[in-house]
Amino acid sequence: MEKLSCVTWNIHRAKGQDGRKDPDRILQAVTSVLLPFKPDVLAFQEADEECRPHSGIIDVSKIADHSGLDYIHDLPELRWGPESDGFLGTILFLHPKMQRIHTDVIDLPGHCHRGAISVETLVEGRKCRIMSMHLSLSQPLRIIQMRIIGQYIRRRPDMQTIVLGDLNEWRPWGGLAFSSKIVGTALLGPAKATFPTRRSFLPLDRILSTPPGRVENTKAIDHPDTNMASDHRPLHGEVTVA
Repeated sequence: MEKLSCVTWNIHRAKGQDGRKDPDRILQAVTSVLLPFKPDVLAFQEADEECRPHSGIIDVSKIADHSGLDYIHDLPELRWGPESDGFLGTILFLHPKMQRIHTDVIDLPGHCHRGAISVETLVEGRKCRIMSMHLSLSQPLRIIQMRIIGQYIRRRPDMQTIVLGDLNEWRPWGGLAFSSKIVGTALLGPAKATFPTRRSFLPLDRILSTPPGRVENTKAIDHPDTNMASDHRPLHGEVTVA
């Protein structure tokens, strides 16, 4: 079975622990800390400005060049607007071996406008859907948002689905929002504390997969470069594509 190396990181709009916005720190952290994990999937959240027009912050071209990954928001309909790099701060890079066959953006309701990006791929002949998102701090809103995600999955062709991002769920067991009763399918994966960086105790960032895929060797990355660059620790995991 193929294994995908996945990294997700909420970069907090490139505002580091000192409150100073510095996109170069993000690039440095990606190059020195994240690329040694050889990610096939690299997902960022809070990577565009918070308010309209949700302008881009980081240099996506340099990240693509340094990593060898494909920046998947190459079409205007995969970005929130002409000044954005992603969809409401969610930006996804994928390894070129992952052939894209269908891509969507999904609006998610909430007090703060949230969204998800979904990419259906072929990996060594196996279909696999990658969904990156940033969910609400409110559990009732997360339930609604994940119900929408579940309805989307139900409408699309059946395939293994990997969900990763800042899911804002502090309960290690996953909470009601990620139950099969809400989503319509099981989403499984370990809970590793990623927030806050200085003394992480909340597993807000997750990598989950529908069976028979498995999420293994999950690690919250504790490194001075990433800790200085954001208030979230990056999360790495390996996902089997069955």
